[in-house]
Amino acid sequence: MASRKSPILDQFGRPIEHELLTQEIAAPTIGGVRTPLTGYPADGLNPVRLATILREADAGDPVRYMELAQTVEERDLHYVGVLGTRKRSVSQLDITVEPASDSAAHQKHADAVSEWLKRDELQDEMFDLGDAVGKGYAFSEIVWDTSEGQWQPARLEWRDQRWFRFDRHDLTTPLLVGEHGQEQPLPAFKFIRPVIKAKSGLPLRSGLARIVAWAWMFKAFTNRDWAIFTQTYGQPVRIGKYGPGATQADRDTLFRAVANIAGDCAAIIPDGMTIDFIESKSVGASSALYLERTDHLDQQVSKAVLGQTATTDSVTGGLGSGKEHRQVQEDIERADAKSQSAAINRDLIRAWIQLEYDDHGGKFPRLKIGRSEEADVGVTVDSVSKLVPLGLKVGQRQMREVIGLGAPAEDDELLASAQAKSDLGEDAPVRGTKGEPAKAKDTPSGKADETEEALHQEGHHAGPLPDEIIGDAAIVLGGPSVGDLVAKMRGIVASAGSLEEAQAALERAAAAQQTPANLTAAMRQAMLLAWLSGEAAEADRAGDDD
Repeated sequence: MASRKSPILDQFGRPIEHELLTQEIAAPTIGGVRTPLTGYPADGLNPVRLATILREADAGDPVRYMELAQTVEERDLHYVGVLGTRKRSVSQLDITVEPASDSAAHQKHADAVSEWLKRDELQDEMFDLGDAVGKGYAFSEIVWDTSEGQWQPARLEWRDQRWFRFDRHDLTTPLLVGEHGQEQPLPAFKFIRPVIKAKSGLPLRSGLARIVAWAWMFKAFTNRDWAIFTQTYGQPVRIGKYGPGATQADRDTLFRAVANIAGDCAAIIPDGMTIDFIESKSVGASSALYLERTDHLDQQVSKAVLGQTATTDSVTGGLGSGKEHRQVQEDIERADAKSQSAAINRDLIRAWIQLEYDDHGGKFPRLKIGRSEEADVGVTVDSVSKLVPLGLKVGQRQMREVIGLGAPAEDDELLASAQAKSDLGEDAPVRGTKGEPAKAKDTPSGKADETEEALHQEGHHAGPLPDEIIGDAAIVLGGPSVGDLVAKMRGIVASAGSLEEAQAALERAAAAQQTPANLTAAMRQAMLLAWLSGEAAEADRAGDDD
């Protein structure tokens, strides 16, 4: 690591405290205020208590709100499912690194970051950064490795949001709660702090948990009432009858039997007493109300977290098909990925390069999280097959990348068209040289002499001409006209703004274009040669038969 001529400053202009970078300063402590033990404010939650918890968070004390957010994830199966889907979709995306420039130094920086991204722990660390989706923001402490004199992130440790506060002046600047409860600024180059907002506003009020908490509370009320209904009305009503001469002890015995028979399924009563079981006829209709309300609340949570319901609740129509719903989810995925990328670039990549390298020149590699843009292979191949004959130049390597095929090895047997195989023989494998496909005989217009010599030699003996000789002759004779047409088509395609414009312009040109006379003559001569060759072939076969 090179010596420093001037101190490194963080984004707020403060010098870096190198001794703090090698320590874990936000780890939990049993005896201090950063305890891993948590409260359970969701127990007995009602609208008044929920409003109080949210007001406390708005005032800068988010402890009970963060505990509530954690509890909702633990107790609501649907919420943890859709939230986990959103977090995992980003944590499994491909990560690429773009160098700041083409210079060797900047490429070296990008290579170092790319190598670090190959760690197996990265996916879990990315998942922890996604905790900002539910709570609005998250903190991961950077544990730096300097064992060999270098600066390199060893790991990213998730830190509980309860151990952080926001400056009361703006409720935006984060502060760390020290071991003795004091609030202190976050040391530079020590934390990654992604902020993922469900709505605009302060970080404390922008998380999904604040929105979902109300739906979860009402759903909890519904589930409680449903359980009571099931226990009470899901079983028949028991009615015990006693005679006019029954004593109080007889009545007590009958009541105990009626009360216990549902759970114990057995009871004894004196002779002469009876117990009737009366079943409710509307249990199904009544229980459906609880199910419908629970499903409705789950659908609202799906919309809040994933932006749609088709991929979670099997509800289609209304907002569109399942494919369109998936596109909505992918839009949210891209937004989350960009937010996490920005946080990592700001808080980790810039810090790492400044600590480790002196030759960055104020420019840093850029990390990007996201799916590669998938091209429509069918449309691309169809367009290329139509435009290449018109003069469009397309690289073979580029097309292989589009269709997902690698270059063949030297000893690979190459696929070929039926015509190519018939020219070489049905059983002859078509092979290339150094992995390249076999090519037909080159016959550019510059080889006219070779073609004429071949025609002259073939003309010394009777017999059919080979197909390639006829084709070469046609190309030589009509080459200039074909070249002019190709040049004109290239100009039309180059000046078009889209494939549709190019197609329309080519159709107009084809309608107005007349076939050049020399090209017509060349085609007639080629057809004549082909006919004469065919006649010669028939004569040879007739002679062989004789």
